[in-house]
Amino acid sequence: MGGRVAFDGSKIALYLGDALAVILRDNMPDLPFPGFWDLPGGGREGYETPLACGQRECMEELGLMVPDSAVVWAQAYQELGAVKWFFVARMPASAADRVVFGNEGQRWALMPQGEFLSHPRAVPAFQQRLQAYLDETK
Repeated sequence: MGGRVAFDGSKIALYLGDALAVILRDNMPDLPFPGFWDLPGGGREGYETPLACGQRECMEELGLMVPDSAVVWAQAYQELGAVKWFFVARMPASAADRVVFGNEGQRWALMPQGEFLSHPRAVPAFQQRLQAYLDETK
């Protein structure tokens, strides 16, 4: 999913069991959405594929390797003239026991899907993209 095409970054809505792994962004004014709940992911490095980018970011941010087989949905989005990939992956709840929080963000948490979708301090674009996945897979 997501071949070698021009893109800027990837995010993964990572379900660990029934809850989403979310990261509370740092509260620095130079960051977009400071202090908001975010999903693992970030910018592309080198020639990596969209999925490899998201997998690397999950490893850096949560210490979890998301296997290709865990990915259940992928979609590219145009955002401010750039392509961003959004993946949805599902891993067992027990994977939460292996989380090693990285050095980006204030903390991580498991958040119920409905709470993330309605949270006033969740990154709106990722709420919308997760809802698009849910609408498409009803």
